[in-house]
Amino acid sequence: MGDKQSQKIYSHAGPVKFELHNVCHDTQARRGTLHTRRGAVETPVFMPVGTQGTVKGMLPEQLKEIGAQIILGNTYHLYLRPGHERLARFGGLHRFMNWDRPILTDSGGFQVFSLGDLRKIDEDGVRFQSHLDGSAHILTPELSIAVQEALGADIMMVFDECIPHPATREYVAASTARSSRWAARSKTARSDPSAALFGIVQGGMDRDLRQQSAMELLKIGFDGYALGGLSVGESADVMYQVMEWSLPLLPQDHPRYVMGVGTPENLVEAVARGADMFDCVMPTRNARNGVLFTSFGKISIKQARFTEDQGPIDAECSCTVCRNYSRAYLRHLYQSNEILASVLNTTHNLYYYLHLMQGMRAAITAGTFSAFRDEFYRKRIAAAEA
Repeated sequence: MGDKQSQKIYSHAGPVKFELHNVCHDTQARRGTLHTRRGAVETPVFMPVGTQGTVKGMLPEQLKEIGAQIILGNTYHLYLRPGHERLARFGGLHRFMNWDRPILTDSGGFQVFSLGDLRKIDEDGVRFQSHLDGSAHILTPELSIAVQEALGADIMMVFDECIPHPATREYVAASTARSSRWAARSKTARSDPSAALFGIVQGGMDRDLRQQSAMELLKIGFDGYALGGLSVGESADVMYQVMEWSLPLLPQDHPRYVMGVGTPENLVEAVARGADMFDCVMPTRNARNGVLFTSFGKISIKQARFTEDQGPIDAECSCTVCRNYSRAYLRHLYQSNEILASVLNTTHNLYYYLHLMQGMRAAITAGTFSAFRDEFYRKRIAAAEA
């Protein structure tokens, strides 16, 4: 029997329109459509990360071929190089990189957080030194929104602080409160009514602070809501617990975005808890390091056991790499430090992630998400035991 489900129970309109078509009753998995000014996005969705105006190793045309509906651009990196004023003169990031589908831009908060000793946080924003040339900058909520609007983002994120883990409750409380104030300033700074703006729930790993953050964002009001501050060193169990606390606090008729997550297992579990949107560098970064995702788990193509292996990466995968190239060839390319290794590995990994999301969407629509989830883990367990 399939999962019990509801159909077309919510619809939210604004700069984006979100239609929620199906909700699995055995889990909280949701199937929806997010309508943006540059087209519709079927959810749950994974967004390949295009940090500097490119998804590393992929042509925009190739991204479309493997099913990418929306990609992510990075405010911090594009602000520093080539600069948002220059991108505005080129007609925005879409035209600059030849991508005509939706783009979501992060606020730059996570990258600034990652700078460590090169940055200092105060009420105005974050003062930091460029990792490129050491030049001094201050990124504020107002500038973050101005940069994102200059890029022409279809979905913008409020400026926030990504809280490290572990951190004291006092630090988390102060940072979360400041991020709420920055969220209000971000909304005030928005001048393009056709671009959506999402709020970001912070609060570390503290249930009360997560609830406080969500309530403050709901009072301000945004076009969608995200969970930030995850995948920063906490265990998977803690991550899932925070999702279970936080996602039900967010409106059913708005898209829910879990930022920076994660592994295929993370995606399946987050969808089961009611999340709609995801991004992560894992499929592209791991591809460049020779780590490939498959229906039975990860493999490292650099291992000597693949030297004579004439089989595909994954016999169940129908991507162009698995249809045309052997594991032995991919290992040879990687060992030879050939550029094509990154291209082919990235193509496969992104196809795997996008196909995983497609499978979850189909299962939720069919009322079989719980069976899909069980089969997802059965294959991994069987491979581990073989």
